[in-house]
Amino acid sequence: MELHPDWEYVADAVMGGVSQGRMSCEDYRGRKATVLRGNVSLDNNGGFIQIAFDLCPDGSAFDASAWNGIALDLCGNGETYDIRLRTDPWQSFRVSVTATEDWRTHIVPFETVTPHRTDVAFDPSGLRRIGILAIGREFHAEIAVAGVRLCRC
Repeated sequence: MELHPDWEYVADAVMGGVSQGRMSCEDYRGRKATVLRGNVSLDNNGGFIQIAFDLCPDGSAFDASAWNGIALDLCGNGETYDIRLRTDPWQSFRVSVTATEDWRTHIVPFETVTPHRTDVAFDPSGLRRIGILAIGREFHAEIAVAGVRLCRC
């Protein structure tokens, strides 16, 4: 199922950090994409920039239990990024991907996401938000996403 994300940019400044970045919609290496660029800083307890979207416009949960994963068409600067899935009630799950310099479809089976600061198992019936984060170390981020789909993988 093709998703049509309304991406938003968020940085660690919401928690006092000083990482800087931006989001743009552009032609990126031959494809229309949403691109996250910036510099991640660990100063002032910071450490991330991200783009994310809610699956439902009102921020409520979406029942994704008919699928068992997501597919993302990604390209970038060869760095590693986190894919984050947020569920309702608020729980966070993650998996890492490398954004290669050529376009690649990354398949993320739900069974491969790991819980973050929780011991609750991932429940796709409560999927609320999907994010792509440059996080956890100082580096220049550049990652482009041209497509996001729920899939049976």
